[in-house]
Amino acid sequence: MPPSRPIASQATRSVAPHSVERLLNLLEAAKGHFGTGAVASLENLLAQLRQKKFGDPAALIRFHEALLFFRAFPPGASLIPKLEQLLDTFHERVDHIQHLGADMSAFDDFDTSGIAGTVMQDALSFDAVRWLARRIPRQTEIAWDDYLDDSQNERALASLWPRLMPLLAEDSDVEANIPWTRWLDSARGRERPLEWLLRRFEQSPVEADPGGRSGKIRGKQEKERQTDQEKTFAHDQQDRARAVLYDALRLPVRWRLDNLRMSRTRNWQRPRAFYYHREPLIIRSQVSLAHELSQPAPRLTRLSLRDGQSVMHFIREVMAVRYRELYGTTLGDSASVVRVSLGRGVVIHLWNLPPSRRLPLRAYVAGFTLKNGVPINYIEAIGLCEWIEVGFNTFYTYRQGETAWIYAQALRCLCAFTGARCVSVYPYQIGQNNDEAIESGAFWFYRKLGFRSGRADLEQLARREEQKIAANPAHRTPPRILWQMAEAHVFYDLDGCDLDQHDFADEHQAAGTTVEERTFKRRVGRLTKAAGFSPSGAWYTFSTRNLALRVNRRMAREFDGVSVRIREASVDAVSRALGVELSDWNPAERLAFENWSLVLALMPGLRRWRPQEKYDVAHMIRAQAAPHEMRYLHLTQRHRRLRAELLRLGSSKIGPSKTRTAQTGRPAP
Repeated sequence: MPPSRPIASQATRSVAPHSVERLLNLLEAAKGHFGTGAVASLENLLAQLRQKKFGDPAALIRFHEALLFFRAFPPGASLIPKLEQLLDTFHERVDHIQHLGADMSAFDDFDTSGIAGTVMQDALSFDAVRWLARRIPRQTEIAWDDYLDDSQNERALASLWPRLMPLLAEDSDVEANIPWTRWLDSARGRERPLEWLLRRFEQSPVEADPGGRSGKIRGKQEKERQTDQEKTFAHDQQDRARAVLYDALRLPVRWRLDNLRMSRTRNWQRPRAFYYHREPLIIRSQVSLAHELSQPAPRLTRLSLRDGQSVMHFIREVMAVRYRELYGTTLGDSASVVRVSLGRGVVIHLWNLPPSRRLPLRAYVAGFTLKNGVPINYIEAIGLCEWIEVGFNTFYTYRQGETAWIYAQALRCLCAFTGARCVSVYPYQIGQNNDEAIESGAFWFYRKLGFRSGRADLEQLARREEQKIAANPAHRTPPRILWQMAEAHVFYDLDGCDLDQHDFADEHQAAGTTVEERTFKRRVGRLTKAAGFSPSGAWYTFSTRNLALRVNRRMAREFDGVSVRIREASVDAVSRALGVELSDWNPAERLAFENWSLVLALMPGLRRWRPQEKYDVAHMIRAQAAPHEMRYLHLTQRHRRLRAELLRLGSSKIGPSKTRTAQTGRPAP
């Protein structure tokens, strides 16, 4: 580690009064101060700021974010009770500034929302709002004042509410200026409006076919006794249908955070043991991703169902107060949660989706990181075979806090959990339609960790930029170039396709040079000689979207654009090709087979696969509907022939004339 930076000056420790602005500048600068006296200096700053009355929302937000940062990255034990006391009473400062008549809109941004004492409003999905209304019923209400002045919203009410209220169609079908809230008040009795509405949607009869959308694969009929797993699957499928109806309303919901534990201000946990930062934080140039990924796999501890449910409630709180709603955080499977302790106060939780909510083809993982009990990011990974696409978002407050090292640990955990060997990053993460990523130079964050572009032209562009930087360290990549380089995924291949991997033999610094600098200079020196490069990674041009578009083009060409017809035909053709009898498959398994049959029907040689290959693919499909989603992903990694066909069909470099369907033998564009 580099030597500790000098601690704050004597002026910081003095009792002489300072302006709020001056004190906040010193507090934020203290994030980089370590060593003897740093804790005492920080305590003195906190004591002075505690006495200040804030009148400016921006200054109060700065104070809030600094408190949370030090709660996650504390330099000493004595600070914890002081930080927590300031956070536990922070709502009083928000109340004070509101009573002064300050503009509260500053508290309602993506990066600043969720502070205790503030109010939030959003049009949440059915699953998210149902959870929120049960979690904090007294603080949650419908925001009618921001809804009923929109004619499109009234059309949605006219379409859906007659399902819930007798004779409402007498008004909704023909009248103007309908008193919607009066209708609701007359129907709900003493129940809260939002609770009544959600309950009525939950109880509304909907049509759902839990055995799949193709009527030919129902197998055992309803008269046979369902297992608990089948009942749960059927219920969840009906919930999905109800969600489609509710979400069409786009009903805004307002919730008050008061001094709730779920507010971003207080939504931290007590860790088993604190980690105190008495030395400088690990910066990106000290992180070797290859070294971290070469370490023994971390220990994944599966939690009990009860503990898993607590984790899922916690992450939903974390996301709700940040105006974020992720598929896997809203709908995660409590029975699949694993916990990983990684040292330095870092704990990562990962989980999958329940069978009824899984994607048609890819496996799904979501997660988040706790730093000394404080949630600092969220994680998403979606993959097939040995490839995963990873999304990683560190919350704004904590981006100065060992982001690269924690990202490396997240990849370690994901690779151990999924068995992945090829990691890709979404273009959005590096700047596609993302101004914040462009401004922060996110592309270079991943590039200097060892990622490279999946497109040859963009890889060459990145190398030219590297040569300019090597020749002139003051060179800064223009935004227009960053926009270009963000047009495609970047990849990291654990099996050695990455040209830079051998540069990361260890993370020890050579004389006077950081790992990042040493690698960068070697890379540029080598790559100036590699003029003929083209990406060679197997997954670099693959996308499940390519597979799905092939299926849809076939539907348009052969089935007159009718979804039910292509589903029925694919199930019929593939079940015969594999020799599979679906009558003994449960509803979730039959739905998984239906989805996979759409892709397998594009493989002309399916009938000629060896018996073991056919058995293995059927076994894999059934595993997709089983309790443990990762077992399904691991089975996709073992089926070489299936993997080869998926890559052939799903890679953009494949020409349309080379594919024939299993059913007709005709080309499938």
